[in-house]
Amino acid sequence: MFRRLKPRVVLLVILLCVPAACNSNDNDLSSSSKVATAPPSTALPMPPMNGTINNLGWNVGGGRRNVFSDFRGKVLVLDFYATWCEPCQKTIPHLIGLQNKYESQGLQVVGLNVGGADDEEKVPAFAQQYGIQYTLGQPDEELVTFLMAGNDAIPQTFVFDRQGQLAARVVGYTSNYEQRIDSAIEAGLKTPAP
Repeated sequence: MFRRLKPRVVLLVILLCVPAACNSNDNDLSSSSKVATAPPSTALPMPPMNGTINNLGWNVGGGRRNVFSDFRGKVLVLDFYATWCEPCQKTIPHLIGLQNKYESQGLQVVGLNVGGADDEEKVPAFAQQYGIQYTLGQPDEELVTFLMAGNDAIPQTFVFDRQGQLAARVVGYTSNYEQRIDSAIEAGLKTPAP
C-alpha cells in the first residue's frame, strides 16, 4: 500500500510547493531583467519617493512613452510581471477588476513586463488571453532598478497615491495580496490631488 501512495504523496508535495513569486530559476532571463530568489515574505523597505522617479517611465508601443510624473493626480498601480510567471497571472483578474471599478475615480493600472527580451514578443497574445484592458508597457531599466531595489522577485505591485507617494509595495501573490492592494488604492483615492 505504501508503494501506491508514494507517487501520490510526491505529487501532492510538488503541488503544494507552487511558488507565490517567481525567481530566476523559473525562466531564462536577460541580465537586464533578472528576478531575485528572495522569498516574497521578506520585509522590504519602500524605496524613497522624491524627484528621482518623476522622469522615469516606460514605453507603451507605437513610439509612445509614459513617465511617472504624467500620472500626478491619479492613483497609479505599477505591476511588474512576466508572461511565464504563474503567480503574476493570478494577479491579473483582480487588477482588471480594480481598473474597471476605480478608473472613473482616477485609478490607472499599468503592467510592466520584466520577463526579458523574448517575453516582450508574447505580451500581445498574453493580453488577449487574459482579457487585459489596462496599459501594458516595457519599463526603463532605471525604473526597475529604482523601484525593485532590495528584491526583484515578481509579481511586484506598487501603489502610488494622487501625490505620487508610495502607498504600498506588495511582493509575490500571497493570501493578503488583494486586501493590501485594495486598502492602498482606497487610501490613495482619498488623498487630495496636488
